[in-house]
Amino acid sequence: MSAEFTISKDNLDTYIKELSREFRKLNGTKTPAEIILIGGAAVIVNYGFRDMTNDIDALIFASSVMKEAVNRISDRQGLPNGWLNADFKKTKSFSEKLIGVSKYYKTFSNIVVIRTVAAEYLIAMKLMSGREYKYDLSDIAGILLEHEKNGDLITREKIDKAIIELYGGWDDVPDNSKELINALLTGGDYAKAYKELREREIEGREAVLEFDKDNPRKLKGDMIGEIIKRAREKEKVGDR
Repeated sequence: MSAEFTISKDNLDTYIKELSREFRKLNGTKTPAEIILIGGAAVIVNYGFRDMTNDIDALIFASSVMKEAVNRISDRQGLPNGWLNADFKKTKSFSEKLIGVSKYYKTFSNIVVIRTVAAEYLIAMKLMSGREYKYDLSDIAGILLEHEKNGDLITREKIDKAIIELYGGWDDVPDNSKELINALLTGGDYAKAYKELREREIEGREAVLEFDKDNPRKLKGDMIGEIIKRAREKEKVGDR
């Protein structure tokens, strides 16, 4: 996925509309499809604090021609490979129970139903992922902030319920995520936390990209935490 390619709430709907038309053309109207938006796509659909994502992570329930429809729209619109993908199913944030807690968003071409994950379930997914070089942690603060502004607080009890429902409990949630949610719910200044977390994530992403540039094809997932840690330690030394 190109780092320069972004999807906003507006063009997300445009691309899905085009995809739905192409799917209907290839598939006919007898067998509908369902797509559940996950991650960044779910955030920009449900909230206003973040305006873009680099791809559309989704759970896709459709006939085999959906893949062909995705490829055709990619070619027609000049979209990169993976602009819509189900790779999320390979991550530890995935849970079969996400299907049951998703909510309706829109139907396109009377054939493709789009659903999303929101509120405490989206927070639970972000906590389970806990990546410090993406927007997982700042998204948590942003979601809490928007619900606070709307007078619809997301409580610890709701988050506990979501974690248990999706993952059976907190055992597999990363320590940094546990520390973060405790600090957020205790401190309560979600706007300040969002700003600080976003800045740290940008720094973390830059450190990972720099390592990857200097060490082509050597970056592995289990190295990312150490790369970010070293970059922060180096920054602290430079500030002295």
